Amino acid sequence: MSRKLNSPLIGTKQLAKLYGRNQSEAIKLLDDGLNKQEVFQKTGVTVALWDVNLDIYDGEIFVIIGLSGSGKSTLVRCFNRLNHPTSGEIYFKGETLSQLSKDEILDLRRNKISMVFQHFGLMSHRSVLRNVEYGLEIKGLDKTARRNKALEMLELVGLKDLGDKSLDTLSGGMKQRVGLARALANDPEVLLMDEPFSALDPLVKQDMQFELLKIHQKMRKTIIFITHDINEAFKLGDRIAIMQDGKVVQIGTPEEMIVNPANEYVRSFIEGANRSQFMSVKNVMIVPSALIRDFDGPNRAIASMRANNVSSAYVVNQEMIFQGVITLDKALSIKEKNVSVKDYLITDLATVDSLATIEDVIPLTAETKFPIPVLEKGRLLGIISKAGVLSLLARNSNEKVDLNN
Repeated sequence: MSRKLNSPLIGTKQLAKLYGRNQSEAIKLLDDGLNKQEVFQKTGVTVALWDVNLDIYDGEIFVIIGLSGSGKSTLVRCFNRLNHPTSGEIYFKGETLSQLSKDEILDLRRNKISMVFQHFGLMSHRSVLRNVEYGLEIKGLDKTARRNKALEMLELVGLKDLGDKSLDTLSGGMKQRVGLARALANDPEVLLMDEPFSALDPLVKQDMQFELLKIHQKMRKTIIFITHDINEAFKLGDRIAIMQDGKVVQIGTPEEMIVNPANEYVRSFIEGANRSQFMSVKNVMIVPSALIRDFDGPNRAIASMRANNVSSAYVVNQEMIFQGVITLDKALSIKEKNVSVKDYLITDLATVDSLATIEDVIPLTAETKFPIPVLEKGRLLGIISKAGVLSLLARNSNEKVDLNN
């Protein structure tokens, strides 16, 4: 998904987090270009984060991904100051968090930045409803107001009728929904989610990913989501930051990373991703070799097809709005003189929008006789063939895709 980006809502500048003594020596070594392992061997200092610079924009889902020990969980806890950086800054709406008082930090956590934990963080002695009410209770809302808000959030996450249930009657997926409802009840501007679905069964995990996307569509909250699953990152993220050894090695959209990985680490990291779900059809489409206008006659169509050694031509009007396809056989069969091809077109063929993914196209390529037109507001941008889909997938990911299935 692409979105116009304005001023950053939250972000970091030269953020670092080190653990251990001799940190000044470790910083010198890092400035000299030594890596995390070398610094630890020489100083005993663990580098959790180093020189992290990123901006996150209002309303986007920003996913931070990396292997264990890459620093992603340390980073997300810096956004609400659960972790205090060694150096650098975190800013929120232009204000640096290091300048906030303890009371202001507390207000930030209660009202502006909420967190959903991997292991739910729920209170077993409270009912589902009272768990969701908890943050509102801390804020001092009266009983009726907090109950109504909690019920509204439970309905949002699909647990409308379970408010009176105890937690031990819920599945893992339901408990995570309760945690999400509790975080949303405070109406935060930013939602931090630290591997919230990693402990769930695969099918439940898929349901929760879909649920999160639906909630995001309704509420447009800024979400910072931590995961180690590249397919989850690509499914959820508007943009993604890949981390390695405490550093951010690339930030971009899923498609940008697939098409242009920053280095071999990123390339190998995303090797297991199902690229067809995220690559745009624009990476596959080509310009049709035989393109004619709807006012052209059959002789012009025949000449264009023969010149390009093809048996069909794509027809557009003067505004490049796609009209249909004329075949060589059909053009040759037209006996009348001084007529246009527009009354002899095949118009009931599949088309795809320019925002579609390759996965959207794969089933269509098995059914259509012609390369598929790619349209943007009706205008023809290019065409996609079965061979083009296969060659791009093979070139980028060595995936074997059977287009006849």
